[in-house]
Amino acid sequence: MKIALGVTGGIAAYKAAEIVRLLQDRNLRVQVIMTAAAQEFVRPLTFAALSGEKVITDMFGAEAEPPNVESAIEHIAVAESIDALLVAPATADVIAKFAHGLANDFLSTLFLATRAPVIVAPAMNVNMWENAATKANIEILRQRGVHIVEPDSGYLACGMVGAGRLAANETIVNTLMQLLGAGHDLAGETVLITAGPTREKIDPVRYISNRSSGKMGYALAEAAQRRGARVILVSGPTSLEPPTGVEFFRVETATEMLHTVMAHRSEATVIIKAAAVADYKPKNELPQKMKRHAAFALELEPTEDIAAELGRQSGPQIVVGFAAETENVLENARKKLISKSLDAIVANDVSQVDKGFDVDRNAVTIITPNEVVDVPVASKFEIANRILDEIHKIRLQRGAAVKTK
Repeated sequence: MKIALGVTGGIAAYKAAEIVRLLQDRNLRVQVIMTAAAQEFVRPLTFAALSGEKVITDMFGAEAEPPNVESAIEHIAVAESIDALLVAPATADVIAKFAHGLANDFLSTLFLATRAPVIVAPAMNVNMWENAATKANIEILRQRGVHIVEPDSGYLACGMVGAGRLAANETIVNTLMQLLGAGHDLAGETVLITAGPTREKIDPVRYISNRSSGKMGYALAEAAQRRGARVILVSGPTSLEPPTGVEFFRVETATEMLHTVMAHRSEATVIIKAAAVADYKPKNELPQKMKRHAAFALELEPTEDIAAELGRQSGPQIVVGFAAETENVLENARKKLISKSLDAIVANDVSQVDKGFDVDRNAVTIITPNEVVDVPVASKFEIANRILDEIHKIRLQRGAAVKTK
């Protein structure tokens, strides 16, 4: 995995060298981007020697003679290649640029161009940190899905005491690793995930299906495995390659998916129903290709309700469902949560053209009997980790409840 580390101009810039080492200790490739002000505190050669990568210091590759086209569009190439952007330390200046969409250097342009998760670790004078403008900018970034690692309090380089000191390097790196799903908080769990659509045959060449790419389920499988879980992935027809190391079962119909899920149900401690199972199937499948007619009637009957079946056979597993809705999203999702005896349900509005089906980003609401968690637009991998965060929370709550009995 590749991380872009943005280093901006503050006295804490020297601490970024240790962050590079900590990231490398976790087998991450690191490319450093330095602002002009950062280079007044630390030389680029330091980061080049530590990372073994080119350090980007200029928007247009002024260090090359003459500047070339590749340098001019390098921010796009970096934006597409990274798994996360970490900015540490982040000054009030760069936070303001990010919040207001200014792009006048490589780092601020990279921020706008990347769709990878972004983590910002502020460091500045206490008065600057507590200024209303900085607070407003931080809140804007939070609302847009940027992860903020709050600064520590203590003695500052300016001689003042208060909040504004860069958070501990370990805290910053651990936040990044959790965001990437590279922790091991799911070690010992066996997570059974369904993904993709199902197909119900009309005849040998036609079928009924649901609009699903499988990307959300596959992202959940990858994220759960990175967090230490054993993963069983049951997938309907997709064009995706399953993550390396998961136990993979390919199915086609709702019946096949039900049988495969029930066959492995007893092994699972967590079941996530992310598949878009076709709700209906032809009552009678035709043995030969049906010839074209001006009109015809197709009699349908319901397919097996996998989520409801799991709910009826309630066990110790945590069971999470999905609700893809086009109207009354939260109301319909809550009804499904209750009627199917789920521990949590992930609701999303699939009427939007730029999120949900067939795309890499989404926005969801995670609903449990006691909580509603809104997840703003983010990559499906990032959303997968937010869902797993809530599952881990449910597991901890169950453990606490057992201890109090």
